[in-house]
Amino acid sequence: MAISVFDLFSIGIGPSSSHTVGPMRAALTFVDGLAADGDLGATTRVKAELFGSLGATGHGHGSDKAVLLGLSGERPESVDTDRVPEMIAAMRERGRISLRGTHEIAFDVDTDLTMHRRKSLPAHPNGMTFQAFGADGAVLRARTYYSVGGGFVRDESYESDHVVVEDSTELPYPFRTGADLLGHCVATGLPVSEIMLRNELVWRTREEVRAGLLEIWQVMADCVRAGIEHDGVLPGGLKVPRRARSLHQKLSGEDGVGDALYAMDWVSLYALAVNEENASGGRVVTAPTNGAAGIIPAVLHYYQRFIKGANDDGIVAFLLTAGALGSILKQTGSISGAEVGCQGEVGSACAMAAAGLTEVLGGTPAQVENAAEIGVEHHLGLTCDPVGGLVQIPCIERNAVGASKAIHAARMALRGDGSHVVTLDKAIKTMRETGADMKVKYKETARGGLAVNVIEC
Repeated sequence: MAISVFDLFSIGIGPSSSHTVGPMRAALTFVDGLAADGDLGATTRVKAELFGSLGATGHGHGSDKAVLLGLSGERPESVDTDRVPEMIAAMRERGRISLRGTHEIAFDVDTDLTMHRRKSLPAHPNGMTFQAFGADGAVLRARTYYSVGGGFVRDESYESDHVVVEDSTELPYPFRTGADLLGHCVATGLPVSEIMLRNELVWRTREEVRAGLLEIWQVMADCVRAGIEHDGVLPGGLKVPRRARSLHQKLSGEDGVGDALYAMDWVSLYALAVNEENASGGRVVTAPTNGAAGIIPAVLHYYQRFIKGANDDGIVAFLLTAGALGSILKQTGSISGAEVGCQGEVGSACAMAAAGLTEVLGGTPAQVENAAEIGVEHHLGLTCDPVGGLVQIPCIERNAVGASKAIHAARMALRGDGSHVVTLDKAIKTMRETGADMKVKYKETARGGLAVNVIEC
C-alpha cells in the first residue's frame, strides 16, 4: 500500500472528511460506475442508505447533503460552497435530481435517502449502500462503500483486506511504521521530508510536488482569511458564535510586548478560523481530517509568522514530514473519529504538525519521531462527542488546544536527543487498542460525553 502526501492533504468541503467528503466521493463513484457500464440513461430510481456513525450524526455533519451533491456529479475539491444551500433546496423542492449532472430522475430525499441511526455495516462504522433501479424495478447496480477517515473511500473489498488505499506502486523507501521510516533515515542520512519526497517522485516530478504542496498551503491560508472575515453564528441550531474575527481585531491592536505567550494567541486564532469555516461548510484541506483541519494550518502559520528565516522551502518540508507521519498513522492506527474517537483525528493531526515543525526547526529524524510520539501519547483516550452531531463543540476549541500541544511537543523533542521510552509505534498501537475498547457512544455518534451532558444541562 502506497500513500501519497496528496492523499493525506486533499482540498474538500466542511464539516467532515469522513461524513461529508467521503460520502460525496462515494456517491460520485457510484454514478460514475453507472455511466461507465452504460446504465445511467436507463436508471429511473436511486436509493442511498447510510449506516453507523454516518446515520447517527449524518444530518449534523452534512452527510445527506454530501450524498446528494455526489450523485449530482459534484466533487469535494471543486463544488461551489457558496451555492450548496440553494442546490440542496432546489433538489428537495423539485423532488428531482440530475445524476452526474446529465440524467434527471425523481428523487424524494425523505424516502430515497435513509439514515440508519442504530444499524451498522460490518467492516467500518462509516458504511453506506447505493442501489440504482431500471423502469421495471430491476437492480442495475448495487454497491457498498466505507468512508474510512480523511476522505478515503473503499468498496466491499475493504471487508476482507482492510487496505486503506488500493495502490501497489513500488516506492524507493517503503515504510509502514515509525521504525521503518527511521531505518531509511539512518541508512541514507536523509531527513524525513526527503525520504517522503523521494517516494512522491514515483508519481510526480519534484517541481509538481512542490507546486502541489504550495497550493495546499495557499488553500489553508485562504481558509484562515475567510474565517477571519466572517462573523455571526455557525449554522446548525446551537447558535455557536464565530470568534475568529473579533479575536483577530483584538490581537491586531496589540504589539505583544511583555507577553511571552502572545504568539500562542495567534495560533489559537488560526485554528479557530479554519474550524469555524469547516463548521459552516466552507473550503478546507483535510489535514488529515476535516474535524482536525485547523491544527496543521495553525502551526504552519506560527512557523511562517514567528520563526526567523521561514520560507516556502520550509513549508514544503513541513508538509512532506507531516505527510510521512500521517501515512504511518493511517496504516497502523486510524484517523477516523468513528473508529477510534478523537484521539485518531486531533491526536493524529497534532502528531503530524509536531513532526513537521520539528523538522523545519532543524530536528533530527529521531527528534521528529519523538515529537510525533508526544503528540499521539497525550491524546490517548480522547473521545469524539460532538454536541448535536455538529462539528462545533468541542471540535473547534479542541483544534486550538491541539495546535498549541503540537508546538510544545516539538519544543520538548528539540530539547532532547531523540531517545525516549515510548516509541511512536507503541503509542499508535495503544491508540488503536484504546479505540477498540472505547464504547461506541464515544465514537462520533453524539450519544455520549458532552453530546449528552450539554443538552441535559
